[in-house]
Amino acid sequence: MKHHLLNLALAALILTAGCQSKSQTSAADSKDSTSTNSTTNATENSAETAQSIDVSKIKVADAKTILARKQVPILCYHQVRNWTPKDGKVGKDYIVEIQNFKDQIKMLSDSGYHTISPDQLYAYLNTGAALPSKPIMLTFDDTDMDQFTIAAPTLKKYGYKAMYFIMTVSIGRKGKFVDYMTKEQIKQLSDEGNVIGSHTYDHKNFKKYQGKDWEEQLDKPTKKLEEITGKKMTEFAYPFGLWNAEGFPELKKRGFRMAFSLADKRDQNYPLYTVRRIIASGYWSPKTLSNAIRNSF
Repeated sequence: MKHHLLNLALAALILTAGCQSKSQTSAADSKDSTSTNSTTNATENSAETAQSIDVSKIKVADAKTILARKQVPILCYHQVRNWTPKDGKVGKDYIVEIQNFKDQIKMLSDSGYHTISPDQLYAYLNTGAALPSKPIMLTFDDTDMDQFTIAAPTLKKYGYKAMYFIMTVSIGRKGKFVDYMTKEQIKQLSDEGNVIGSHTYDHKNFKKYQGKDWEEQLDKPTKKLEEITGKKMTEFAYPFGLWNAEGFPELKKRGFRMAFSLADKRDQNYPLYTVRRIIASGYWSPKTLSNAIRNSF
């Protein structure tokens, strides 16, 4: 996360002054294509189900009911790019190299996972609504350009959708180590059936908000994202995964239905505002990620 703050600081400075035979290969490609088409069809059916959900009619369940339901695996990604000599040990945890990312997503597809939307998750947690077999949510934080240029096309290959939590200060900026998505790219992701969520203005620690912070970190970013997408913002991700219960009423009165943390335990009174995710580490192989999903949820 320190690595991300460094990237953001740099972006801010710029703002103010990135030997098989042919037949064997062909057979493998054919098998992969069949598998991908099957997964795509199943995921498209899941997407149709998501579109049919009328969340406005869902009554929020009590905390005990929500906590009793089996948690849906939710992965959190940051950067998808190859490591460089300048990347530190901590930073690499948040950077999944390109081929490893593609292998991780293929593993999810081969394992039978189906991505679900926030609407589906919300309906399931509150009403027990049915989900596809082996449901999973994929989320991306911080607006990095590689999420659009590398991650999104990879997900599309398998018919997967994701949620992108946008930090608005970085929209359209170019940094020394990473570039950030433009408004047009964010809208395209939204138009293609992905979901855009709020991740504050500049990643300030949610636990420290007071006074005008609520306007600067929640209200203004929400308005900007709604103008870009033409859709209401109903999901929020805490910077650093850090939260405090005192902030839940502020999220609720602004219309946020769910807020996403990281690996800590859920709040026993407000589980919808402490939905758990795990970081898909850059050090993890697809097999390690598969084990982490099973062990964490």
